[in-house]
Amino acid sequence: MYQFFVDESQINIDSKRVFIEGPDVNHIKNVLRMKPGEEVNVSNGVDGKEYRCAILDMNEAVVNLELRFIKEDGNELPVDVTLYQGLPKADKMELIIQKCVELGVKRIVPVSMKRCVVKLEEKKASSKVSRWQSIAEAAAKQSKRGIIPEIGQVVSFPEAVSDASKSDIMLLPYEMADADAMDKTRAVFNGLKAGQNVSVFIGPEGGFDEGEIELAKKAGMEIITLGKRILRTETAGMMVMSFIVFASEGKNA
Repeated sequence: MYQFFVDESQINIDSKRVFIEGPDVNHIKNVLRMKPGEEVNVSNGVDGKEYRCAILDMNEAVVNLELRFIKEDGNELPVDVTLYQGLPKADKMELIIQKCVELGVKRIVPVSMKRCVVKLEEKKASSKVSRWQSIAEAAAKQSKRGIIPEIGQVVSFPEAVSDASKSDIMLLPYEMADADAMDKTRAVFNGLKAGQNVSVFIGPEGGFDEGEIELAKKAGMEIITLGKRILRTETAGMMVMSFIVFASEGKNA
């Protein structure tokens, strides 16, 4: 079943009417060639609820829907995950956003770190973030998310650490973690509780600078391991998200 996002004002619970405007109208009408009576899922991108609707009628500007029922629990993870991703080269960020959104991340913050090869100017960064937000929305539709994960503006590593300090748990996978880090890593993931805010820091291709690791430790981050193999930056975030999905799905607040 196809998923679409609308503004909260486009959902009227009392009258059981929902309407879709904008580019999705052409997609529904001329690409998917949907007909009255067919069902779609609608979300407002905020509350995580799934609104099951049926098409009543449509024209070139709007698709009118009948609200049939509301699925309260939706498809979101029981923990809220923010990924602080060191800026990677080329178009790797697009892949990271797409896959981590599919896996349930709530927010992704691009971080300029000391060993980042990519350095974005302010104007270019704004354009990139706008494109990345579109990719996040498309991935949220594809995976039937109840929210559209937010792509933040590019920040420095100290700014990212300060922002993450409000989290319940801060995780930083590091290839030079202590020998007992795997046991510690298992314990961290097994200890996740529903309702927690989790921040995950992933380094760029060159890894974390030693000064960044020291700052992370001082901030109280859990230095974890993802195993003996060295992972690409675009793989590491997905692996952490997979661990979180496995460890947290099914846990109740």
